[in-house]
Amino acid sequence: MKEILIISNYYPPEKGAAANRIEQLALQLHRNKYAVTVVCPLANYPKGELFPEHKDKFFVTEILQEITVKRLWIYPSNSKNVLKRILSIFSFSFMLFFYLLLKKTPKKVVVQSPPLMLSFLSVALLSLKQKKIILNISDLWPLAAIELNALKANSFSHKISLFFEQFIYKKASIVLGQSNEILNHIHRLFPKKECYLYRNFPNHSLKADVLKTDENQPIKLFYAGLLGVAQGILEVCERINLEHLNIEFHVFGEGAEKIQIENFIELHPSKKIYFHGMLERNHLISKLTCFDVALVPLKKRIYGSVPSKIFEYSALGIPILYFGGGEGEDIVTENNLGWVVPVEDYNSLNKTLIEISKLQKKELFEIKKQVSEQAESNFNLALQIEKLIKNNVF
Repeated sequence: MKEILIISNYYPPEKGAAANRIEQLALQLHRNKYAVTVVCPLANYPKGELFPEHKDKFFVTEILQEITVKRLWIYPSNSKNVLKRILSIFSFSFMLFFYLLLKKTPKKVVVQSPPLMLSFLSVALLSLKQKKIILNISDLWPLAAIELNALKANSFSHKISLFFEQFIYKKASIVLGQSNEILNHIHRLFPKKECYLYRNFPNHSLKADVLKTDENQPIKLFYAGLLGVAQGILEVCERINLEHLNIEFHVFGEGAEKIQIENFIELHPSKKIYFHGMLERNHLISKLTCFDVALVPLKKRIYGSVPSKIFEYSALGIPILYFGGGEGEDIVTENNLGWVVPVEDYNSLNKTLIEISKLQKKELFEIKKQVSEQAESNFNLALQIEKLIKNNVF
């Protein structure tokens, strides 16, 4: 079997799109006769504290679904304090640097970016060891950090980040990007760089039987995922108007805004918003069999970002109310996956909710059926990986 190493800041049992994306990549490569090893931190995301099974550990080796997972020590933190978060990233980067320096590594290595510091140190060392570096980019940093006001333009940190960014693009053997915007950005900097589109398609074996409707229930809108500043779910709760509509809004997740969201819901019961916390992935998918529409929001339009939830929910036959701008709008519109609302336009969002509330359950059933068929035809993870293998990416 061919050997390949994947370096990532996230991996299950951690929750979220990043962990799911890397797990599916590892599993698909394994199914295509690769011996896959993943190097990642001790599990700590999204709470910013070590999972019980990893507490008081310095190094852990596990076999998960025939994938070898090597977990290195990290100082965990999800603090809003920038220095603490940098320290957290640096702690794992420091451990990873010595791991790559001292351990034998395969000829082919997939490096996940961001975090930028992590990918910079990995690419720098792997290039010295003359490895084939497959850089997997899910978001453009530092550009996204500037758009999210997490980094000040032209600051010292911004300039250092720009240096890291250009370095990893230059030294990478091949670049995978989750959006065409990412690939265009890289080609503007390095026109001859070999780049491929790699969407975060879900594993269709997890498909749930959601093509059912209950005529006696209101339409159930939901959001599931990280409750952070970038998603803006607290503001969504504050500004949507459901009181006189045949719609409920259900929130699943964990993150920085969790407590504020819970407090807001408790103080405003008439808004018909319900909080369910974070559920294990397969349990969540099973739970979604009784839901009708998925809200996929971003606080701001972030260049290069395409939320993986678009592909996840459409594979489950759940129509999408997209509220994030950018390339995601094109994907939802071109594939008839649901509704698109301009980012930050809450007047349009509430008008669209009125439109959705008027749908009969039979109409929703037909929309679900159409969405499921589109996803089955266009969002196939196994075929995407097979095509990349044929192009000698891995």
